[in-house]
Amino acid sequence: MVDEQRPLLAGLRAPGGTRAEQLAAALESRIRGLNPGSPVGTIEEIRQESGLARATVSEAVRLLRDRGVIVIRPGRGGGLFVADQSPVVRLRHTLLGVAGEPGTVADAIELRNHLEELIAVGAARCRGEDDLPPLRSCLDDMEAAPDWDAFMRANWALHERIAQLCPNAMARAVYRGTLGHLTSSTARAADRDADAYRARRLRIHADLVEAIAAGDEDAVRAAVARHNHTD
Repeated sequence: MVDEQRPLLAGLRAPGGTRAEQLAAALESRIRGLNPGSPVGTIEEIRQESGLARATVSEAVRLLRDRGVIVIRPGRGGGLFVADQSPVVRLRHTLLGVAGEPGTVADAIELRNHLEELIAVGAARCRGEDDLPPLRSCLDDMEAAPDWDAFMRANWALHERIAQLCPNAMARAVYRGTLGHLTSSTARAADRDADAYRARRLRIHADLVEAIAAGDEDAVRAAVARHNHTD
């Protein structure tokens, strides 16, 4: 059983996000302000401190590496170190820093909706065949989700995957910043429409993934329009 009082896990946000996403957020908060090159530790040290499975820690490390927050150095004296952060990463930190301000979730939704087409079209232009199975796996997780929170976690994981494929680094940083707010503030569907609403949202996301897979930019734009305006 995870000891929730351990220092590293004290900053985990619940219930939003997977454990890997929450651990990544806690690590990012811990190292914010450290100088580039500062040691963060090793995967094993983080696993022991957090009490989480090695696979969960490895996924959290991958998220931080992909976001440009840490670098991984192999060999003796290796481990995880604070990256020399680019203006893009500093921008993302600025976005995450306003999480507690009133109206943040509504602002994040508005900003994300404006960026959705840019991100998805970029993904359609740059995706490779190896990028498609993880997208479809997220769809499978959405379909198999036992409840609304799990459905939304799979939803955010899918959008994170799509964002990774977009070549516009600045857009990725801003978009991921909005996801950081939304994963901790999951809106719920009305009980009377929950099953129908989930089915509609799943279909829209499936259409978006298939449009990206086909590299069909017109179909991507149409899917994004349905995504942003279907209630």
